[in-house]
Amino acid sequence: MVVTRKPSNRRASFHSLAVKEVRRLTAEAIEVSFAVPAELSGQFDYLPGQYVALRTTLPDPSGELKELRRSYSICATPRSFEDGSSEIRVAIKKDLGGQFSSWANAELTAGDTLEVMSPMGAFTSRHHNVLTDLNHPEQLAAAAASDGCFVAIAAGSGITPVIAIAKTLLAAHPATRFDLIYANKAAMDVMFLEELADLKDKYPARFALHHVLSREQRIAPLLSGRIDAEKLRLLLGTVLPAGQVDEWFLCGPFELVQLCRDALQERGVPAEKVRFELFTTGKPDQPQAQHGRSVRAAETDENFEITFTLDGLKGAVKSPTHARETILNAALRVRPDVPFACAGGVCGTCRAKVVSGTVQMEENYALEQDELDKGYVLTCQSHPTSERVTVDYDV
Repeated sequence: MVVTRKPSNRRASFHSLAVKEVRRLTAEAIEVSFAVPAELSGQFDYLPGQYVALRTTLPDPSGELKELRRSYSICATPRSFEDGSSEIRVAIKKDLGGQFSSWANAELTAGDTLEVMSPMGAFTSRHHNVLTDLNHPEQLAAAAASDGCFVAIAAGSGITPVIAIAKTLLAAHPATRFDLIYANKAAMDVMFLEELADLKDKYPARFALHHVLSREQRIAPLLSGRIDAEKLRLLLGTVLPAGQVDEWFLCGPFELVQLCRDALQERGVPAEKVRFELFTTGKPDQPQAQHGRSVRAAETDENFEITFTLDGLKGAVKSPTHARETILNAALRVRPDVPFACAGGVCGTCRAKVVSGTVQMEENYALEQDELDKGYVLTCQSHPTSERVTVDYDV
């Protein structure tokens, strides 16, 4: 049974959830299902394409326990049960040197408990408001005003949010078409291989699936090797219906997503038709997070004065001007519950509105132009540039 609920405007917060099942997807990836009790179901309503942050404590190389947070996209369409409970499913692919993903792939089992943040993210479809009632499959056809044509380009674990979006849009209208370019190193690395095949069997005339393998030779040369500018140009000119697409979804590493965005811009595709999500910023030479960096403000220092509102409560903290501290880092020193996940300018969890003063934002891969125009910033990337700055996390 599927119960209808639409995600409400809520601040991100963590809740303890039990692991219901751990399913092996590939040698380097697992799918983790979390059981959501009925009393928390409203906190975990979501739209396909959104993500959750997971939090746990693990020992660092020196043996000292450290809190780790990692964000993972939800890989299934919303589902609830007769008793009001529901579930959240995410895919975790092992990253080279990734402490959290390596631990999860090796040790996470059913019955374990993790802290899971309520779903967040804007990597969702805007088309015909189809996604406003996603927990009502029986109402999807009525919600869709007309058919649509959609294209996704994903790489590796970038398939995680895309498969949920594809399932939903294909079910929304009997004439909807969805094309997917899915890049991996080899066939053994393809996540959700069976689910994608099932989707192709269910919608043979409306779902086109193109696997591109960089380290395996395929019959079609166009589907072999890395996706570079030339290959993308050929794909857009032959395989994909580039001139008829209502919405594009791009998800993967920085280089691929940026390559696709540039190519679509060159072809005159309006920016509002392109939805994208990154794994990382792709800039390893720049620190992605300053949360937890030790900073002490003395009365004798020249300080920025930062005030913020969170859950209706005011907070204030001083930040030394020489420290080049982010607003998030400063706020965490007096309110450990300030929301954040990636701290790299990618997820948008730490979004707040600048009420007064000015800031400089280093990176932004999460906020759209209309949000920027309204004064929203990513506090993990924002440094004060005026003596006093006030931000509001509740707006």
